[in-house]
Amino acid sequence: MHLNRVHLNGLRAVESVARCGSLVKAAEELGVSASAVSQQIGRTEAQLGRAIFQRTGTGLAPTAFGAKFCARLTSGFQELGRAVALADEASSKMLVVSVAPAFASRFLVQRLSRFNQRFPELKLRIDASTGLVDLDHSDVDLAIRMGDGKWPGVRAELLLAQEVFPVCAPALAARLKRPADIAQLPVIADESTMISWERWFEAAGLAPYPVLPAGPAFTDPILGIDAAIAGQGVALAWQLLSADALADGRLVAPFGITVASGLGYYLVTSATERPPRKVREFSGWLAEEVAATMARFGCQPEKAAS
Repeated sequence: MHLNRVHLNGLRAVESVARCGSLVKAAEELGVSASAVSQQIGRTEAQLGRAIFQRTGTGLAPTAFGAKFCARLTSGFQELGRAVALADEASSKMLVVSVAPAFASRFLVQRLSRFNQRFPELKLRIDASTGLVDLDHSDVDLAIRMGDGKWPGVRAELLLAQEVFPVCAPALAARLKRPADIAQLPVIADESTMISWERWFEAAGLAPYPVLPAGPAFTDPILGIDAAIAGQGVALAWQLLSADALADGRLVAPFGITVASGLGYYLVTSATERPPRKVREFSGWLAEEVAATMARFGCQPEKAAS
């Protein structure tokens, strides 16, 4: 209740003058004019009903009361500074990554334990969303997006250029001797995809490409990959969403022909600020994981011309 008598700005001015030794130095520290500091001191003394400083020919000198009062103020403001620093520390240890659900589910989540082991001091929060976030006006530190990298107002660093190729379960792959045989199997459709079969068939030497029989259709690429694993047909996939299933044999890339999609996964950060250390650490770790995954990506022979 005692604090209700006095304005906090006035207490800051009093403490700064006592510690800095002059109105001018206190004004520089607080970013205001010396006259404004003097006015704050006058108001605070009026609110307390006690003189804090003596006015002398050489400046202000604390009274006996003022010396004790200002010592307590300095101690109090130091504690307030430590309290604010706790928020800064928590913010510096929280990393918020915005990422599409498909990438998070099929690639990122399975590898996060290695990130946590390397950077145990960082707390990771995954914001699974397909929307483009405003990195300058949100708590998101980094976004992982697939596209052409040409987004306004951000810095986009290519993580991996995406190549497309057919995948299916091993039992179906045994029936595929040449690319045209795909027309004999159900073709799984991803209704939200930005890639098509046409470019792959051109790379395989089939133009125009054959009429494809309709298989199950999905609006989510994860479900399309799951349907392929379940043997429901052939799907057009790309590396990072299918690499683990290819590595453990749940999927097969039957022809070993890949073609550039013109798209890629990008690390996206604010264009106005330098990425902080926690973002640089995560980005470096993720690039290592992508490189290691691609090194194990055995079903990737010579790439077709794009």
